[in-house]
Amino acid sequence: MNQEINAALLEQAPDAIIYCNLAGDILIWNAAAAQMFGHRAEQVLGRSLDIIIPARFRAAHWAGFHRAVASGVAKYHGQVLTTRAEHSDGHKLYVDLSFGLIRDTARVVIGVMSVARVNSARAAAAGGTPGKT
Repeated sequence: MNQEINAALLEQAPDAIIYCNLAGDILIWNAAAAQMFGHRAEQVLGRSLDIIIPARFRAAHWAGFHRAVASGVAKYHGQVLTTRAEHSDGHKLYVDLSFGLIRDTARVVIGVMSVARVNSARAAAAGGTPGKT
């Protein structure tokens, strides 16, 4: 029963939930992530997070990602950051993103999870429509 509930929670969550391994390859991509970013799960599973990170932000993203994984400390743990992401059709999104390091039972970091939602107010302020800037 717990596995069924866990699967339903993940798939039916109103926010995008993404989990990747230590190399940044996507292993979990829920329905809200597919809706937000325009990629079906089968299109992104096993692929790099670069698929949603605008090219100009990738170097900074990967530097922070690898620093957090290596140190076991996420600089912005518990905080929600507004950042840019990229939709499958190429348009840019403002997203509110939180993330955390996922640990195994021995407390070793095994992956990274992020939860995201479109920041409609920021998109509107930039002159775009929610989810499309």
